[in-house]
Formats: sequence, C-alpha cells, structure tokens
Amino acid sequence: MHAPDAAMSREEAEALIVDALVVSNVSDANAVSVAKALVAAEIDGQKGHGFSRVVAYAAQARSGKVNGHAEPDVTRTAPAFLSLDAKNGFAFPAIDRAIEELAGLAPDTGIAAAGITRSHHCGQLSAHVERLAERGCLALMVSNTPKAMAPWGGIAPLFGTNPIAFAAPRENQPPLVIDLSLSKVARGKVMAANQRGEHIPEGWALDASGDPTTDPKAALQGSMVPAGDAKGAALALIVEVLAASLTGACYSFEAASFFDAEGEPPGVGHLIIAIHADRVAGAGFPARLEVLLSAICDQDGARLPGERRLEQRAICNKDGVLVPPHLLSDIRKVIETHSSTG
Repeated sequence: MHAPDAAMSREEAEALIVDALVVSNVSDANAVSVAKALVAAEIDGQKGHGFSRVVAYAAQARSGKVNGHAEPDVTRTAPAFLSLDAKNGFAFPAIDRAIEELAGLAPDTGIAAAGITRSHHCGQLSAHVERLAERGCLALMVSNTPKAMAPWGGIAPLFGTNPIAFAAPRENQPPLVIDLSLSKVARGKVMAANQRGEHIPEGWALDASGDPTTDPKAALQGSMVPAGDAKGAALALIVEVLAASLTGACYSFEAASFFDAEGEPPGVGHLIIAIHADRVAGAGFPARLEVLLSAICDQDGARLPGERRLEQRAICNKDGVLVPPHLLSDIRKVIETHSSTG
C-alpha cells in the first residue's frame, strides 16, 4: 500500500523547491521562478512537470548542464519580435521576461512574438499562455524538446514531443486554455510512471526496436507514439521549424536529455505569439468567443479543454498541495546532502 501524499501550502511547497535549488547552485531569483512554475504544474494535475522534476533540475544545476545563475538577454530584432537568449539557464526566467515584454508590446503592435533560444525544459505550456490571456491576449506557444518521437514511418527518435499551447481571454471567466503534447501523452508522464514503478498503458510508446511496450523504462529508451499518427508527426515538424529553425536553437535530435545531468546543455527553443484581442478585434471579441464556446457546452457531455485545471485548483484550495511521499523524501535528501557539503 502506498503511503498517503503529504499536504502543504503552496508557499511551503515553493519554499521546499527553492531550498533544493539554491543548495544546488541556483540563484535565489531563478529558484523562485522555477519553483513557482513546478508547483503550479503540480496543482493543475500536470505531475510530469511538477515535483517529479526537482531532483533532476537540481542535479543539472550542480553539474553545470544548466546555468543556475543565468539572466536572459532580450533583443528587439524587429518592430514586433523579441529574441531572448536564456544562456543555457532554466527556461522559466526567460519565459517570465518574454511574457512581461509581450504583454507590454502587443497592445501597441496588435501582434507580437518572442523567440527563446539556448533554453531548457519549459514545463507546463498552458500556464505561460494563460498568463498572457489574463492580460488580454490570445497566445500561442510552441516548444521543441529532446528527441523522443520518430518521424512517421521511422523508428529512431528525431522529433521531441514538441508541445503546443493556446489561450484566449474570456469575459468574467478564466481563460480558455488548450495544451497538448504531439505525442499521445507527454513524455513526463512516462517518466513519472517509471519513478513510481508503474506500467504505462499500451499505445503510449514503443521500445527501441519499434514494438509497443507498457514498460516505462523501455519506453524511455525507445520512442513515443505521435498523436494522430502521421498528422502528429507532421505537426511536430512544424513546431521544430518554429521553435528551433526560426530561433536558432538546437533541434530535438541535437538536444541533450532533460532528465539527467550528463552531457551539454539541451539548448532547445520556444516561440510565443501574443495577439491583443481588443487591439486587433475590438471590444466585441469576448462576446463573439462566447457564441462558439456556448455552442460547444450546449451539447450533452461536451466540455471545454482545460477545465480540469480549474477543478484541480479547487482541490488544492481545499486540501493543500499534495506531494507524493517518495518525491518529498528525495527533495529533502537533496537539501540535506548539499546543505552540508555546500
């Protein structure tokens, strides 16, 4: 029988992660940015982007695979385009900067974009685009990730799971948020299952020989199955062009793993596009959007994408942030070990 999850406040959960990162050669400011993102993902039910990442992040900061003290540079390379160099640091400080810059630029230009290079795992994309939607923008974000998915017809991983997220502002309601990996499931879910010692459903992944597997360890050594088969692989190619070719970042097949402390920095890329709703469509956009969303919700059994995150947030408000005991133990071990050696 598994031990029950430990409950803590959001502030306690963030402080725990900050402590693990700071003793692992991460600046205070960067540790706070990362901790906020990981705890938000855990609360929203995106466990593959939450506490399960802490130990690997800390190890990579200690080894130098991630520069824990990096401060991103921003260059305006076109009237409505920003280029950000994450300097091989964590993705979240660069994304935070991009969101602030885009939220200020889009009301003037109508549409603005930011490309981020020399970056790392960007976690839960939905949270990033949601922040822009809360500031009146429709937002689209794409990211490439280390190779995990073969091109259609092949068996050797070449593309990442290359997630896409979209958000749109709504009137007097939380934004519409859509977040999807271009593999059938995010690879982080396979990693989390491997950490728990659990099998994965058939159809998620292939082993190194290209055969279906329910063993997460074999899946991590093999490849993920693309969502929508050939269509998913084609979308992954589009993301690769936008996130890597356009920004100058590493391609997925060039990027080192997010999961261990070995090798060079991953150097992946992200692209964020922000469209200011009022500036482009006028004040009638929210009402027009509700016509579409109401038509969806009027169908029996239909629901809008992203509603689960709101349910998960309500549970957190009631019960606190629930931390799996094995992850809590691992994080505390990092703090204890490296506090005494730092």
